[in-house]
Amino acid sequence: QVQLVESGGGLVQPGGSLRLSCAASGHSFSNYAMGWFRRTPTKERDVVATITWDGAHTYYGDSVKGRFTISRDNVKNTVYLQMNSLKPEDTAVYYCARGKQPGLWYPNSISWYDYWGQGTQVTISS
Repeated sequence: QVQLVESGGGLVQPGGSLRLSCAASGHSFSNYAMGWFRRTPTKERDVVATITWDGAHTYYGDSVKGRFTISRDNVKNTVYLQMNSLKPEDTAVYYCARGKQPGLWYPNSISWYDYWGQGTQVTISS
């Protein structure tokens, strides 16, 4: 059973930072691309960042480029999202998800990521 568990969310003031973690189990983690996605209060779904199975390539949504960094540790079976210079517009539920097929990467295709965690709430407010 594939299981993804996000953690690290919380309430932060504008300009602050958070580091999200996603612990994976039940599959060959190092063979799959991973991604971070978010659902805003208006129910919009956005690609935040994705990363190849080996960490060699990354993709960032335009709204977070230069502020967020995705990384992974294939020994710990964990993917991270470092979020800096946070804005109120970043308020959302953040999800991690696994790519559908091993050894492939579709950087900006939400529908291709098949297993999802339950999400962690990030709220940016002064």
